[in-house]
Amino acid sequence: MISPADHSASHTLGSMYVQHNPWLLSWLHRRLGHGGDAADIAQDVFMRMWKMRASQALEEIREPRAYLTTMAKRMLANHLERRSLERAYLESLQQLPEAATMSVEDQAILLETLLELDALLHALPDKVRTAFLLAQLDGLAYEEIAAQLQVSLRTVTRYIAQGFKQCLCARLNSTECAA
Repeated sequence: MISPADHSASHTLGSMYVQHNPWLLSWLHRRLGHGGDAADIAQDVFMRMWKMRASQALEEIREPRAYLTTMAKRMLANHLERRSLERAYLESLQQLPEAATMSVEDQAILLETLLELDALLHALPDKVRTAFLLAQLDGLAYEEIAAQLQVSLRTVTRYIAQGFKQCLCARLNSTECAA
């Protein structure tokens, strides 16, 4: 049985969808130039609103288009970032010698792993992520990172520890690490 709150949220979201989805699709299409991606993102916006209905009273949204625009901008940024990462990945695959070419399945697994890693690292604050990547990918010493970021050596050590903690928590799939 549907609760009264779910019924009310469903009605409100349905009304919002009917009123504002064409506008949102047009807004996204202008930015993407591709109707399919615009439709996917618009659908994701409304799905996220449905999932958030318990914590956000949909009836209290005073400016639906501003709210939808904010959500859509975030999803659009994530979408474009994923596309950029995919393009870079595909370009790097083209650079591999033929003998090192991976199967389509292995390529898909590697791309999925890269996207997960990208999301994991983007959950970190900018300076923490930068310090962690400088240490792990560029092999810079902590002193070099401190100089580049203009922070203390102790701060760099703390940043790197945060990066490792984030990776470890993801590896353990633990929600206890959120603190």
